[in-house]
Amino acid sequence: MLSAIIYLLIYVCVIALVIYLVIWVLRDVIGLPLPGKVIQILWVIFALFVLLYILQLVLGGGGLHLPKFG
Repeated sequence: MLSAIIYLLIYVCVIALVIYLVIWVLRDVIGLPLPGKVIQILWVIFALFVLLYILQLVLGGGGLHLPKFG
């Protein structure tokens, strides 16, 4: 279970980085004006999904079916 939590946290960090990079590219590189509320809603949705997966993992729902390395 500990390894599943570690893998989940690694995936959360990677997905958060991808979301941040997409927002950065849309706002700064392309110049698309994104309202602050839209960015805030995206992060809240992401946080809710992460909490859902953590609760599912802790309560025995199986969590994510992550690939096994090795």
